[in-house]
Amino acid sequence: MARSNLSEVLKSAGNTVELLRNSKVGMYVYPVVAAEFSNWRSEQAAWRNSAVLFDQSHHMDELTVEGPDAEKFLAYHGVNSFSNFDTNRAKHFVPVTPAGHVIGDQIIFREREDKFILVGRSPTSNWLMFCAAYGKWNVRLKYDPRSPSRPEGERVLRTHYRYQIQGPDAPKIFEKMNGGPIPDIKFFHVDKIKVGSKTVNALRHGMSGAPGLEIWGPYEDKAYIYSVILESAKAAGVDLVRCGSRAYSTNTLESGWIPSPLPGIYTGDGMLAAYRDWLGADSYEATGAIGGSFVSSNIEDYYVTPFELGYDFYIGWKKDDFIGKSALEKMKGQTSRKKVTFEWNAEDVVNVIASAFRPGEDHFKWIDFPQPNYASTSADRIMRDGKMVGMSMFNGYSYNERCMLSLGIVDADVEIGDVLTLVWGEPDGGSGKTSVEPHEQAEIRVRVSPTPYSREARENYADSWRSKKG
Repeated sequence: MARSNLSEVLKSAGNTVELLRNSKVGMYVYPVVAAEFSNWRSEQAAWRNSAVLFDQSHHMDELTVEGPDAEKFLAYHGVNSFSNFDTNRAKHFVPVTPAGHVIGDQIIFREREDKFILVGRSPTSNWLMFCAAYGKWNVRLKYDPRSPSRPEGERVLRTHYRYQIQGPDAPKIFEKMNGGPIPDIKFFHVDKIKVGSKTVNALRHGMSGAPGLEIWGPYEDKAYIYSVILESAKAAGVDLVRCGSRAYSTNTLESGWIPSPLPGIYTGDGMLAAYRDWLGADSYEATGAIGGSFVSSNIEDYYVTPFELGYDFYIGWKKDDFIGKSALEKMKGQTSRKKVTFEWNAEDVVNVIASAFRPGEDHFKWIDFPQPNYASTSADRIMRDGKMVGMSMFNGYSYNERCMLSLGIVDADVEIGDVLTLVWGEPDGGSGKTSVEPHEQAEIRVRVSPTPYSREARENYADSWRSKKG
């Protein structure tokens, strides 16, 4: 019998961890945009040394929330304070469950007093669409889902195009695009600039830590905007490098954002039970995959909190109420795990790769470059003296730093500079995921490093969750 919702899928599976560890969804795909335009090494180097063009038009959901209750609705369903959220600003929006576990995150833009646009991965979109149906809110929602992972040649259309240009030479391009100096846009603020004959929205941002703007507008303008960007770069004498989907997925390693924590929605009664009944059997939450060496029979062991991800400093404690407030108040002031960067030992990484070139021997889990993106959510064990002291949650190779890096969380007593052990690969020869080949596990030494890892991001990000010191 076909399952109609997540509740039925979980009941049929018996164990949620085993369901997600053996998902057949395949590798997590950044859709539509070509894998490489030159080569991923040069594309990574461009955001550090010259200028890079990211096409962000396809891999994120877009959810519009408007109406008389729009602000109240979003403030109640996210941890953020809205007291200083004026129009033409953006925030990093984080909803949590009643138990205080992170569901996901998106970037939220305020276009009018009563209109907001949220952009990011689907767990947050799904949650807000459910909450609008579950409660009594005078809001209207418009959902534009991410482009199909495998469009199979079919035409793909979105509501908006989104481009981001960043790197030390990016300001020269902006001035040519605008026909003169652009406004002095503060970090995570939005203003209007010209791109040829079009007026577009511009967000001061920078995914990999370098100076940059994200611009967007109607999707039908995409080809024109792209042509003006290229002409402006040429006129400015800047070698603008287009970034493909292989390099794009690694930019967060240098700037410190963990993009895919497991949504903490698989347990809990009341509202969460109703949510699992509402979510489809084909939803992200029902089909997503957990990969990595950490295996627990309890799905809650994969959940994380805002405190662990470094999001606690913008929790709106003064708000009358919001979902998860009571649970977060109990966590406040307690010792919690913290976010760090892990720098992988080069010799150990090379040994893992070399094992695939030894005929007749069992080999270790292959490390794909630049990003071993074989599951929706990663969870690799971080060990010290035989005890698990953390979890690596997103990994990849940085050509700029010439090393493998990963982002994750560790126990509070772990210090910067400590050398720990990452267990790479899945136990028992691998799981049933289609993206996993039979393999043996390996131990890789990792040095605990700051987050963000990139000096540029640490020193030049404004007071934000990326650079906030815990």
